[in-house]
Amino acid sequence: MPKIGLPELLVIVAVALLIFGGRRLGDIGKGIGDGIRNFRHAVKDEKPVESEKGSKPSA
Repeated sequence: MPKIGLPELLVIVAVALLIFGGRRLGDIGKGIGDGIRNFRHAVKDEKPVESEKGSKPSA
């Protein structure tokens, strides 16, 4: 599988700028960054589910 080098990345960025424009591309990047940040906070703050002690099964 071929590796992606600097020239290929520059072409990808140039095409993305042509398609979306600078402002829209910045908004997309910000949205992705916010999503990753929120995901990390959710994973970090998640507490394990504790089983209820002494509860009887229903039915």
